[in-house]
Amino acid sequence: MSSGYGLTGGPSRCFPFWQELLACYVVNTNTDDVTGAKKCIPALEDYYECLHHKKEKARAIEMQRAYRRAEAAHPRESAPRPGAIRNLGLLDKDEDTKEVLGVDRSLNAGSGK
Repeated sequence: MSSGYGLTGGPSRCFPFWQELLACYVVNTNTDDVTGAKKCIPALEDYYECLHHKKEKARAIEMQRAYRRAEAAHPRESAPRPGAIRNLGLLDKDEDTKEVLGVDRSLNAGSGK
């Protein structure tokens, strides 16, 4: 569980959360009555989030979903055509390459480069 030692020998990333949870249990419970453990639920959630990052992952997935919905609802006006992406000089489209790069390849042909 939480020994307190991380990969580099120092304290692990979740050890402070474990200490906070343990302190909460020590203060709020005793051997006869464990009903005070309900007060430690927020500390327990923080510790589990540190270990598993479930809330962070869910938030990131929802942000990606919202971004994709916004992209689908409002496509870019200046988005390149698939043909414009393909012919960057790789498929014998020297004219298009000259337009994109703004250089004359015939000048470099005679120099041996």
